[in-house]
Amino acid sequence: MDIRKAVLGDLGLIQDIYAYARAFQAQTGNPHQWGDDGYPPQEMLREDIALGRLYVCEQDKKPGGVFMFEVGADPTYAIIEDGAWLNSEPYGVVHRIAGNGTIRAMAAQCFDFCLGQCSNLRIDTHEDNTVMQHVLQKYGFTKCGIIYLENGDPRWAYHIVKEGSSQE
Repeated sequence: MDIRKAVLGDLGLIQDIYAYARAFQAQTGNPHQWGDDGYPPQEMLREDIALGRLYVCEQDKKPGGVFMFEVGADPTYAIIEDGAWLNSEPYGVVHRIAGNGTIRAMAAQCFDFCLGQCSNLRIDTHEDNTVMQHVLQKYGFTKCGIIYLENGDPRWAYHIVKEGSSQE
């Protein structure tokens, strides 16, 4: 699998991947995380592309996945309840990871890519997203507590520190 930064010309394919992911989530018991209203909105995707933080996963030059990754503090991660982050060092965040089912072990390859750039990685997911929870735990993420999105919705927060990095 190859990972590259998304460009505006990818927008239609990216939206198709997210549509597939929304349907998959609904079929696997998670109809509320992204709903059926077209999340993530096109404006958000355009901003992610402009800021160079949206990535496309390709297999044989065919897009099959997408995710947002950036190194820097996420304001929604400033407060965590019912637990604590593994450390308070600078970290990278992954948001809106989605695939269309054509790339095997896509999430693990995305996490490898991100940890290659930042040894401290955080991510969150909806309590009903048991598929992602399984993927995160299998990869080695630790469930650390609950964070709240800007709109107040709770999310389960996960954290991983690459081996050889320090933990507090």
